[in-house]
Amino acid sequence: MICMLIFPLTLFASESAVKYVAITAIVEHPALDNVRKGVEDELKDNGYIAGENLKLHYQSAQGSSANAAQIAKQFVASKPDVIVGIGTPSSQALAATSKTIPIIFTAVTDPVIAKLTPSWGASKTNVTGVSDALSLETQIEIMLKIKPDIKTIGYVYSPGEINSTIVLKQLQDMLASKEIKIIAAPAQRTSDIPTAAKSLKGKVDIIYTTTDNNVVSAYESLVKVANESKLPLIASDPASAQRGAIAALGMSYYDLGRQAGKIVIRILRGEKPGDIPPQVGNVTQLVINTKAAQKQGVILSDEILNMAAEIIEK
Repeated sequence: MICMLIFPLTLFASESAVKYVAITAIVEHPALDNVRKGVEDELKDNGYIAGENLKLHYQSAQGSSANAAQIAKQFVASKPDVIVGIGTPSSQALAATSKTIPIIFTAVTDPVIAKLTPSWGASKTNVTGVSDALSLETQIEIMLKIKPDIKTIGYVYSPGEINSTIVLKQLQDMLASKEIKIIAAPAQRTSDIPTAAKSLKGKVDIIYTTTDNNVVSAYESLVKVANESKLPLIASDPASAQRGAIAALGMSYYDLGRQAGKIVIRILRGEKPGDIPPQVGNVTQLVINTKAAQKQGVILSDEILNMAAEIIEK
């Protein structure tokens, strides 16, 4: 009789135990904030309620790799059930700090080149996640639809961010066959972005930006230069169109977070991260800003407008 009573009580305690999920981002800006919201909403919609059966802890590294390393150590010491790393530097810091606690990366372009996973297959390690890699061929098509006579593309980026250097190399390789040159303008710090952008004036037909966290976190300063110089600004982060890019074709970072959240839930329910292959975000969208187009001297065709999932007119 005693054993029969103890078993159901033990099972109930196990099912109702509080889970602990820690989340860290390399910096706070709209795209990464949307990733975090997506993760949290996915958890909530699946019954993991912060303050009830879920302990949720978040910290931003404020753009500092040193902070990211310190946060990783703090999180690992607190022994969460899962840690989510938003952005490559934060994910790398986590992977370097623990080989046992499940780590889910997201907003990382290439986890293999970033040395987070050995391949795109199941890693058999404690790391898996969701990439925000985009088809650069499609990005180039959008640029050409907005400005068909492109000969030179300016690329403002942070040389210390591996996602951005990967994309730069891929763009250089792809554009060579189209006889389009790319001029790179490095900006090591956010304060360097206006100078980097100004250096492109008179040299390029458009400026293209990726989801470089350094650039995105100070996007308004880049938009100001683009408007003043009449340089069309094209982005790969949909939120950047809200902030002044003419067009942005990219991941829905909220949906990217929801996708990562699904993996977190699988792990909380007993699966091992090493048995789950890394995924690529599966929701993209094109956002057009007609007001930005006017400011940057571009007339948008009906074709590109009809392709947009969202058009911003003010």
